[in-house]
Amino acid sequence: MRMLDRAKIPFEAIEYEVDEADLSGVHIADSVGLPYDMVFKTLVAKGDKTGPVVFCIPVHKEIDLKKAAQTTNNKRVELLAVKELLPLTGYIRGGCSPIGMKKQFPTFFDQSAEGFEKITISAGTKGCQLLVNRHELTEFVGAKLCDLCK
Repeated sequence: MRMLDRAKIPFEAIEYEVDEADLSGVHIADSVGLPYDMVFKTLVAKGDKTGPVVFCIPVHKEIDLKKAAQTTNNKRVELLAVKELLPLTGYIRGGCSPIGMKKQFPTFFDQSAEGFEKITISAGTKGCQLLVNRHELTEFVGAKLCDLCK
């Protein structure tokens, strides 16, 4: 949130009750009362050529790793193990955001984000989502929009 404030990008913080038994994005979307297509989860992966890459897709969808590899000029992309997430990004599972990682990695949003003026992403902690202008967000993180889902 501090980074968005410094960049003068307006956002709305939406808090919700955390259910440690269900950290799914679908549960979060239900908790904040937004359509699944508007709520994006952040996935971190490793490409065999590029190293870490970040993908943001709607919470109810699955990433297509073949499409992800092709989009990132890798032969293979594998999702990062949960134990590797914190040391690499500074975020824990359920609170990973494309903003504010320890290092800025190549970032890709599913093209379905184009259908919305605003989308939500994690605020970087469990229990809070950020509603932000999609265009300003993707420009801020240098993200490309592409087909990532099955």
